[in-house]
Amino acid sequence: MSGSLVLFGPPGAGKGTQAGLIVDLTGKPQVSTGDMLRAAVKASTAMGMEAKEYMDAGLLVPDSVIIGLIEERLTEADASAGVLFDGFPRTIRQAESLEAIANVVAVISIEVPDSAIVERIVGRRMDPETGGIYHVNFNPAPPEIVSRLIQRPDDNEETVLARLAAYHQQTAPLAAWYGERDLLVSIDGDHSIDEVAAAVETVVRGLA
Repeated sequence: MSGSLVLFGPPGAGKGTQAGLIVDLTGKPQVSTGDMLRAAVKASTAMGMEAKEYMDAGLLVPDSVIIGLIEERLTEADASAGVLFDGFPRTIRQAESLEAIANVVAVISIEVPDSAIVERIVGRRMDPETGGIYHVNFNPAPPEIVSRLIQRPDDNEETVLARLAAYHQQTAPLAAWYGERDLLVSIDGDHSIDEVAAAVETVVRGLA
């Protein structure tokens, strides 16, 4: 399949797991703007140095720099048949800029109700000794380590609801924009990891 894919969904929807599956199925490299920014800064590229100025000043890196980094990334050999964009674009303006430099053939949206996202994230617990992640309902920790588990500061209901509100504000118009172009494929993410993976695989194989 020639062309790039876009994957989006709310925080806690399981995008990371499904992104790995899509990479395995298609051979397309996963492109995250955060990873690209860190790599460009580390490599001291011209775009990376420009991005670093904004980051050091505590400012958001402007779209023009992000698009420049993506344009550079698309020239690399492993991107010749397209890439998997993870978490980008986030706005219609970014989508319009991306459209000018990349051939996006499908946008896969993993959709999960807010109530389920809150339950997933607020119920997460981490073992500070091993880094293991558990869930009070879905993946309980062994009884002998429960007492040392912690809840990460951002895994509280207030923070999760704020992140969801920001996501919906940005993404609802974007989903409609891609829908008008017949590129949007919605997947019900309110199921087990294996069930969602099966749905994702069906969609991806249908694009080939």
